[in-house]
Amino acid sequence: MRVVVTGAAGRLARAVLPRLCADPAIGSVTGIDRTSPAFSHPKFEPVVADIAGRAAHARLPGANALVNLAFVVMRGRQPLREMARNNVEGTKALLAAAQAAGIGSIVHLSSAAVYGHGVGLTEDAALAPSPRFQYALQKAQVDAWIARALPRAAVLRPTVILGPNAQPLLRRLASAPCYLRLPDPQPRLQCVHEDDVAQAVALALGLRAPGTFNLAAPGDFSLRELVRARRPRAHGVPLALAGVALRVAWRATGWGGEPGWLDGVTYSLTLDCSRASAVLGWRPRHTHWQEIAGVLE
Repeated sequence: MRVVVTGAAGRLARAVLPRLCADPAIGSVTGIDRTSPAFSHPKFEPVVADIAGRAAHARLPGANALVNLAFVVMRGRQPLREMARNNVEGTKALLAAAQAAGIGSIVHLSSAAVYGHGVGLTEDAALAPSPRFQYALQKAQVDAWIARALPRAAVLRPTVILGPNAQPLLRRLASAPCYLRLPDPQPRLQCVHEDDVAQAVALALGLRAPGTFNLAAPGDFSLRELVRARRPRAHGVPLALAGVALRVAWRATGWGGEPGWLDGVTYSLTLDCSRASAVLGWRPRHTHWQEIAGVLE
């Protein structure tokens, strides 16, 4: 099997690429990204290209599978139109080109953020992303398009992905000396380990199972519990004050991506992952949020 992976220099690719290259059923992996991946393996060929360009699309004919991990998460000072060009138009162009090339197995990484909020949500839940969170809005646009144009594709919707290669902002949030002061009952959240997401990618490729699959470790937690697990004496910061500080930092330096992501921790969002278990045979190896978040030895 020949597999093409986009977003090959990204953080999740650091967990996905070694797993794919270790699979004896996979003969070669072509990794496409706008920057050269640090990963190396005898089966792996890096290609520096934009997913919306001809150089990337030229690598699709002859491939058996595509794993699309390419997506701008934290845009910093990048203009919104540029973010949308990559995340929406570029992604649609890539996936349409893969279908035209006859690729039989397409796996697209989405996000639980497309749901907005809810408890125990299945894949049938409506897409209701926060209107202030551009990443979630753009993921939802692509998911809706895939449902219409590529019904045979597999769409993975993980909750917050943690692990050694997690987004720096998520690591800072988990180890902060303070937390957002929110009214009780505290919003409930979930996470999933990057290795378990990589496992789901491999399973979806091998089974060529179409449709959407939620991914989350069992159990849930609040942001207050997450921070206090490391810093028992941490104090709460009012949401309004945190929002102002984040907006100032974002406008001055681009740090934090954009203030809209704060909406994601002010409402409960938990997933029902029974479909991934039943169809893919997915069983997360990392099952305790404390271990995934690195607050247990």
